[in-house]
Amino acid sequence: MLRLHFTAEDLGRVRFARHPDPLWETVLSLNLLGTTRGRAVFAPWRAHIKADASRLPPWQSRMLRTLAPPIGDFPDFLTPPQASQGLEAGIDAVLSTPRRRLRRELAVLTRLPAWARPLAEGEPEALTRLGDALRAYHAVAVAPFWPRTQALLDAERAVHARALLDHGVEGLLNNLGPTMRWRPPVLEVDYPIEHAIHLAGRGLTLVPSAFCWHTPITFVDPGLPPVLVYPLPRGPVWWTGPAHSERTGALGNLLGPTRAACLRLIEDNCTTGELARRSGVSPPSASQHATSLREAGLIVSVRHANTVIHALTPLGTALLHPASHHPAGPPPEPSGPPTAPDADTVCADSLRRA
Repeated sequence: MLRLHFTAEDLGRVRFARHPDPLWETVLSLNLLGTTRGRAVFAPWRAHIKADASRLPPWQSRMLRTLAPPIGDFPDFLTPPQASQGLEAGIDAVLSTPRRRLRRELAVLTRLPAWARPLAEGEPEALTRLGDALRAYHAVAVAPFWPRTQALLDAERAVHARALLDHGVEGLLNNLGPTMRWRPPVLEVDYPIEHAIHLAGRGLTLVPSAFCWHTPITFVDPGLPPVLVYPLPRGPVWWTGPAHSERTGALGNLLGPTRAACLRLIEDNCTTGELARRSGVSPPSASQHATSLREAGLIVSVRHANTVIHALTPLGTALLHPASHHPAGPPPEPSGPPTAPDADTVCADSLRRA
């Protein structure tokens, strides 16, 4: 069990990563690559990258699998906070790790082969080779699925943004999923060992991850900036995106399958870029679909700085969930003279009868 101890100040410093972390995804995918864990979710991904991964130089595969073993801890320096700014920023931080820290963190590995000693000594050539290995593996195993990973993270952020708006930070923490439980002032997390981190005003960064499997993960060193990486919700075809042939029922017949899918995705609120990533269409196409839905009165779009955020109107919600808008019984008798319904009422009633 991992226990994260919050103060009142920490509750004001909880944030979600805006983008997937390229080095967390790289290292966690390495943990999974040589195993059968998560077969239903990751077996197709393993099969898809198998040929390209086998063409990596043997020394690169050996180095990475040693540093990121399938079981047990791996060095914290492989996943620096700077990676939130991109892969190259993260690798630069890895290569700048002080020698003392390299030695200390490599000691968490159960067995350090002789070839790793130059790395532990911080020799420039060994560090350069590590950077090359991380880039090459990331290009094969992670980068091809980056747009889909970002789309999954966008959807996850939207869900928790709604929880935050409705119930505050504690409601958000209470809505993180079955592996995490908010018992004020402690967030309890399923974890393979007993571990406690006192946030002490530093806050917490939540990093949803496509390659985190089964239970969340954090740094070995509790003194590092607090981060909790946890599994994104995903299905067996998460890495390919939604199938364009997926049946959309009556809504798809009415709007067309892609536009119907866009309307469903906007239910969680999203920007035009997020809509493009989630639906698998180009940004210009996503903008056109959003314009059509807005002109039909199904969504509203609000500009915030350089971003346009889309949300459903009541009419759009009624179209997506018509059953929830049926009256439970016969309408009450009118108490006064009849009045003409407005246009929105007529349109909504027509949609319910369709």
